[in-house]
Amino acid sequence: MAVGYSSAMTQRRDLTDTTALAAWQQSARGAQCLAAEQRELDRVLPGLFGRCIVQVGSWGLGRAQIDQAQMPVRLVLGTAASDGSDAVIQSDALPLAKGQADAVLLPHSLEYARSPHRLLREADRLLSPRGHLVVLGFNPLSLWGLRHLLGLPHAALPPGARFLTLRRVIDWMSLLDMDIVQLRRFGVGCPWTRPVGSRDGWSVWRALGFAHEAFVVVGRKRTVPATPIRERWAARQPDMAPAGVRVSFEAAAQRRDARD
Repeated sequence: MAVGYSSAMTQRRDLTDTTALAAWQQSARGAQCLAAEQRELDRVLPGLFGRCIVQVGSWGLGRAQIDQAQMPVRLVLGTAASDGSDAVIQSDALPLAKGQADAVLLPHSLEYARSPHRLLREADRLLSPRGHLVVLGFNPLSLWGLRHLLGLPHAALPPGARFLTLRRVIDWMSLLDMDIVQLRRFGVGCPWTRPVGSRDGWSVWRALGFAHEAFVVVGRKRTVPATPIRERWAARQPDMAPAGVRVSFEAAAQRRDARD
Protein backbone atom coordinates (compact mmCIF):
# COMPACT_ATOMS: atom_id res chain seq x y z
CA MET A 1 0.00 0.00 0.00
CA ALA A 2 1.30 3.43 -0.92
CA VAL A 3 0.11 6.12 1.44
CA GLY A 4 0.68 9.88 1.39
CA TYR A 5 -0.07 12.89 -0.69
CA SER A 6 -0.55 10.71 -3.77
CA SER A 7 -1.54 7.09 -3.19
CA ALA A 8 -1.65 6.04 -6.83
CA MET A 9 1.60 4.90 -8.41
CA THR A 10 1.24 7.31 -11.30
CA GLN A 11 3.94 9.17 -13.18
CA ARG A 12 5.06 12.39 -11.51
CA ARG A 13 8.01 14.73 -11.52
CA ASP A 14 11.19 14.35 -9.51
CA LEU A 15 11.76 16.74 -6.64
CA THR A 16 13.36 19.86 -8.13
CA ASP A 17 12.28 22.55 -5.67
CA THR A 18 13.50 21.83 -2.14
CA THR A 19 12.20 25.04 -0.52
CA ALA A 20 9.37 23.39 1.42
CA LEU A 21 11.55 20.40 2.31
CA ALA A 22 14.31 22.67 3.63
CA ALA A 23 11.79 24.53 5.80
CA TRP A 24 10.64 21.23 7.33
CA GLN A 25 14.23 20.12 7.93
CA GLN A 26 14.91 23.35 9.82
CA SER A 27 11.89 22.87 12.08
CA ALA A 28 12.38 21.35 15.53
CA ARG A 29 10.80 18.04 14.57
CA GLY A 30 12.64 17.89 11.25
CA ALA A 31 15.99 18.51 12.93
CA GLN A 32 15.29 15.74 15.45
CA CYS A 33 14.40 13.36 12.65
CA LEU A 34 17.56 14.19 10.69
CA ALA A 35 19.67 13.59 13.79
CA ALA A 36 18.02 10.20 14.35
CA GLU A 37 18.60 9.25 10.71
CA GLN A 38 22.24 10.24 10.92
CA ARG A 39 22.75 8.06 13.99
CA GLU A 40 21.35 5.09 12.07
CA LEU A 41 23.53 5.78 9.02
CA ASP A 42 26.62 6.22 11.19
CA ARG A 43 25.91 2.75 12.55
CA VAL A 44 25.23 1.12 9.15
CA LEU A 45 27.66 2.71 6.67
CA PRO A 46 31.00 1.92 8.40
CA GLY A 47 30.16 -1.77 8.03
CA LEU A 48 29.88 -1.55 4.22
CA PHE A 49 33.10 -1.94 2.26
CA GLY A 50 34.22 -1.16 -1.26
CA ARG A 51 35.51 1.73 -3.35
CA CYS A 52 32.47 3.81 -4.26
CA ILE A 53 29.24 4.85 -2.53
CA VAL A 54 26.56 6.80 -4.40
CA GLN A 55 23.77 8.76 -2.76
CA VAL A 56 20.78 9.40 -5.02
CA GLY A 57 18.16 12.03 -4.29
CA SER A 58 17.83 15.62 -3.13
CA TRP A 59 17.44 15.20 0.61
CA GLY A 60 19.44 18.42 0.81
CA LEU A 61 22.38 17.61 3.08
CA GLY A 62 25.21 17.29 0.59
CA ARG A 63 27.64 14.53 1.53
CA ALA A 64 26.94 14.75 5.25
CA GLN A 65 24.93 11.54 5.33
CA ILE A 66 27.70 9.43 3.76
CA ASP A 67 30.64 10.92 5.65
CA GLN A 68 31.05 7.78 7.75
CA ALA A 69 31.26 5.44 4.75
CA GLN A 70 34.69 3.79 4.58
CA MET A 71 34.97 4.28 0.82
CA PRO A 72 37.32 6.67 -1.02
CA VAL A 73 34.79 7.70 -3.69
CA ARG A 74 31.59 9.36 -2.46
CA LEU A 75 29.11 10.84 -4.91
CA VAL A 76 25.80 12.63 -4.43
CA LEU A 77 23.43 12.65 -7.41
CA GLY A 78 20.49 14.98 -6.85
CA THR A 79 17.40 16.01 -8.75
CA ALA A 80 17.58 19.64 -7.55
CA ALA A 81 20.31 22.10 -8.43
CA SER A 82 20.67 23.73 -5.01
CA ASP A 83 21.16 20.81 -2.63
CA GLY A 84 24.94 20.40 -2.68
CA SER A 85 24.91 17.53 -5.17
CA ASP A 86 27.85 16.57 -7.37
CA ALA A 87 25.51 16.32 -10.36
CA VAL A 88 21.86 16.99 -11.18
CA ILE A 89 20.16 13.94 -12.65
CA GLN A 90 16.85 12.31 -13.45
CA SER A 91 16.08 9.57 -10.98
CA ASP A 92 15.14 7.03 -13.65
CA ALA A 93 18.35 7.49 -15.71
CA LEU A 94 21.42 7.57 -13.49
CA PRO A 95 24.58 8.65 -15.39
CA LEU A 96 26.87 5.86 -14.21
CA ALA A 97 27.86 2.57 -15.79
CA LYS A 98 26.62 -0.79 -14.57
CA GLY A 99 28.32 -2.16 -11.46
CA GLN A 100 30.20 1.05 -10.59
CA ALA A 101 28.95 1.40 -7.00
CA ASP A 102 29.61 -0.83 -4.02
CA ALA A 103 26.85 0.88 -2.05
CA VAL A 104 23.87 3.05 -2.98
CA LEU A 105 22.00 5.21 -0.48
CA LEU A 106 18.41 6.31 -1.15
CA PRO A 107 17.50 8.81 1.61
CA HIS A 108 13.74 9.12 1.10
CA SER A 109 14.47 9.13 -2.62
CA LEU A 110 11.72 6.61 -3.43
CA GLU A 111 9.19 8.90 -1.78
CA TYR A 112 10.14 11.80 -4.05
CA ALA A 113 11.00 9.94 -7.27
CA ARG A 114 8.74 10.30 -10.29
CA SER A 115 8.95 6.51 -10.67
CA PRO A 116 10.06 4.56 -7.57
CA HIS A 117 10.16 1.33 -9.61
CA ARG A 118 12.62 2.74 -12.13
CA LEU A 119 14.78 4.35 -9.46
CA LEU A 120 15.12 1.03 -7.66
CA ARG A 121 15.99 -0.71 -10.91
CA GLU A 122 18.62 1.94 -11.67
CA ALA A 123 20.10 1.59 -8.18
CA ASP A 124 20.30 -2.17 -8.67
CA ARG A 125 22.04 -1.62 -12.02
CA LEU A 126 24.70 0.54 -10.40
CA LEU A 127 25.53 -2.01 -7.73
CA SER A 128 28.50 -4.33 -8.03
CA PRO A 129 28.06 -8.02 -7.15
CA ARG A 130 27.22 -8.29 -3.44
CA GLY A 131 26.88 -4.50 -3.27
CA HIS A 132 24.53 -2.97 -0.73
CA LEU A 133 21.43 -0.81 -1.13
CA VAL A 134 20.45 1.37 1.85
CA VAL A 135 16.93 2.83 1.89
CA LEU A 136 15.59 5.42 4.33
CA GLY A 137 11.84 5.91 4.48
CA PHE A 138 8.99 7.25 6.57
CA ASN A 139 6.34 4.94 7.98
CA PRO A 140 2.88 6.03 6.71
CA LEU A 141 1.26 3.80 9.35
CA SER A 142 2.95 5.57 12.26
CA LEU A 143 1.30 8.18 14.43
CA TRP A 144 2.90 10.86 12.25
CA GLY A 145 1.57 9.18 9.12
CA LEU A 146 -1.94 8.92 10.54
CA ARG A 147 -1.96 12.67 11.15
CA HIS A 148 -1.37 13.15 7.42
CA LEU A 149 -4.10 10.67 6.52
CA LEU A 150 -6.52 12.54 8.77
CA GLY A 151 -5.52 15.86 7.21
CA LEU A 152 -4.39 17.42 10.49
CA PRO A 153 -2.50 20.68 9.98
CA HIS A 154 0.55 19.85 12.08
CA ALA A 155 3.44 19.30 9.63
CA ALA A 156 4.86 16.15 11.22
CA LEU A 157 6.22 14.70 7.96
CA PRO A 158 7.83 16.60 5.07
CA PRO A 159 5.51 17.90 2.33
CA GLY A 160 5.26 16.59 -1.20
CA ALA A 161 6.30 13.00 -0.51
CA ARG A 162 4.52 9.81 -1.51
CA PHE A 163 5.08 7.52 1.46
CA LEU A 164 5.55 3.78 1.01
CA THR A 165 5.02 1.07 3.59
CA LEU A 166 8.00 -0.92 4.79
CA ARG A 167 6.40 -4.08 3.46
CA ARG A 168 6.20 -2.66 -0.04
CA VAL A 169 9.82 -1.50 -0.06
CA ILE A 170 11.04 -4.91 1.08
CA ASP A 171 8.85 -6.61 -1.50
CA TRP A 172 10.30 -4.51 -4.32
CA MET A 173 13.86 -5.17 -3.16
CA SER A 174 13.13 -8.90 -3.06
CA LEU A 175 11.86 -8.77 -6.64
CA LEU A 176 15.30 -7.44 -7.59
CA ASP A 177 16.92 -10.52 -5.97
CA MET A 178 18.23 -8.67 -2.94
CA ASP A 179 18.70 -10.25 0.46
CA ILE A 180 17.54 -8.07 3.36
CA VAL A 181 20.50 -8.06 5.75
CA GLN A 182 19.47 -5.23 8.09
CA LEU A 183 16.19 -3.63 9.10
CA ARG A 184 15.64 -1.07 11.82
CA ARG A 185 12.72 1.10 12.85
CA PHE A 186 13.32 4.37 14.65
CA GLY A 187 11.81 7.78 15.34
CA VAL A 188 11.49 10.72 17.66
CA GLY A 189 7.76 11.26 18.03
CA CYS A 190 7.12 8.67 20.73
CA PRO A 191 9.38 9.07 23.77
CA TRP A 192 8.58 5.57 25.04
CA THR A 193 10.03 3.88 21.96
CA ARG A 194 13.61 3.27 20.94
CA PRO A 195 15.20 1.93 17.71
CA VAL A 196 14.62 -1.78 17.14
CA GLY A 197 16.17 -4.17 14.63
CA SER A 198 14.88 -7.27 12.88
CA ARG A 199 17.34 -9.42 14.85
CA ASP A 200 16.27 -8.14 18.24
CA GLY A 201 14.36 -10.56 20.42
CA TRP A 202 10.83 -9.91 21.60
CA SER A 203 10.44 -6.87 23.80
CA VAL A 204 7.92 -4.17 24.51
CA TRP A 205 10.02 -1.89 22.30
CA ARG A 206 9.61 -4.23 19.33
CA ALA A 207 5.90 -4.57 20.00
CA LEU A 208 5.66 -0.80 19.63
CA GLY A 209 7.53 -0.90 16.32
CA PHE A 210 4.43 0.17 14.39
CA ALA A 211 4.63 3.58 16.07
CA HIS A 212 8.10 4.41 14.79
CA GLU A 213 8.13 7.20 12.24
CA ALA A 214 10.97 5.99 10.04
CA PHE A 215 12.91 2.92 8.93
CA VAL A 216 16.20 1.96 7.34
CA VAL A 217 16.54 -1.16 5.18
CA VAL A 218 19.81 -2.62 3.92
CA GLY A 219 19.72 -5.09 1.03
CA ARG A 220 22.61 -7.03 -0.48
CA LYS A 221 22.68 -7.85 -4.17
CA ARG A 222 22.81 -11.54 -4.87
CA THR A 223 25.57 -12.92 -7.06
CA VAL A 224 24.84 -15.25 -9.97
CA PRO A 225 27.15 -18.31 -10.07
CA ALA A 226 29.36 -18.56 -13.15
CA THR A 227 28.40 -22.23 -13.63
CA PRO A 228 24.68 -22.85 -13.06
CA ILE A 229 23.76 -26.00 -11.20
CA ARG A 230 21.77 -28.12 -13.62
CA GLU A 231 19.38 -29.45 -10.99
CA ARG A 232 18.44 -25.98 -9.83
CA TRP A 233 18.03 -24.79 -13.41
CA ALA A 234 15.71 -27.68 -14.17
CA ALA A 235 13.71 -27.09 -11.02
CA ARG A 236 13.12 -23.45 -11.90
CA GLN A 237 12.03 -24.04 -15.50
CA PRO A 238 8.28 -24.40 -14.69
CA ASP A 239 8.34 -20.92 -13.13
CA MET A 240 9.94 -19.26 -16.14
CA ALA A 241 7.98 -17.13 -18.56
CA PRO A 242 7.18 -18.62 -21.97
CA ALA A 243 9.64 -17.95 -24.78
CA GLY A 244 9.37 -14.45 -26.17
CA VAL A 245 7.67 -13.01 -23.07
CA ARG A 246 9.65 -10.39 -21.15
CA VAL A 247 8.73 -10.00 -17.50
CA SER A 248 9.88 -6.63 -16.14
CA PHE A 249 10.48 -5.64 -12.55
CA GLU A 250 7.82 -2.95 -12.83
CA ALA A 251 5.20 -5.42 -14.08
CA ALA A 252 5.98 -7.90 -11.32
CA ALA A 253 5.87 -5.17 -8.68
CA GLN A 254 2.55 -3.85 -9.97
CA ARG A 255 1.02 -7.35 -9.89
CA ARG A 256 2.09 -7.79 -6.28
CA ASP A 257 0.85 -4.33 -5.37
CA ALA A 258 -2.55 -5.13 -6.91
CA ARG A 259 -2.83 -8.20 -4.69
CA ASP A 260 -2.10 -6.22 -1.50
